Amino acid sequence: MAESLLEIGIIVGTHGLRGDLKVRLNSGDPEVLLSLKNISLTLPDGKTQQVVIGRQVKHKGQVLLRLQGYDSINQVEPMIGSKVLVAEDALPELHDDEFYWKQLDGLQVIDRDLGDIGILKDLFTSAAHDVYVVRGSFGEILIPAVQEFVLAIDLEAGTMQVALPEGLVPDAS
Repeated sequence: MAESLLEIGIIVGTHGLRGDLKVRLNSGDPEVLLSLKNISLTLPDGKTQQVVIGRQVKHKGQVLLRLQGYDSINQVEPMIGSKVLVAEDALPELHDDEFYWKQLDGLQVIDRDLGDIGILKDLFTSAAHDVYVVRGSFGEILIPAVQEFVLAIDLEAGTMQVALPEGLVPDAS
């Protein structure tokens, strides 16, 4: 059976001339990427390639990677836009209130006042916190991924219960 891979980030650029790559993580703790020795990349042309990490460090909210066998900016520039994939069994166990994106993608999002507001379709990280992107009958809604607004996640039921802040959904009443 093929190993299950999870997308944990994307290569957004290069850093310096020695082939360092800037990785923007989808979410979560950069320590996950800092502890790995091997990753897979889905290159912009759709091909998947396994690579060995030679060096990794945190840098301005991102992670810089240097891959073994790639030691110049010219070799790594074609990798910009690649998805960074990690074997699911290489990821650490999470606490009860933590989830990987793969577990959340596609959840039905239900507001305590408005009811069904749509499907969780995307996630991005802002300077303050993660933000969930929900698409549904109210269009696209951006929900801060904080305990104040996300009340409960039930993976078995496939739902996320939320309490939207006032004014987040225009003309909802």
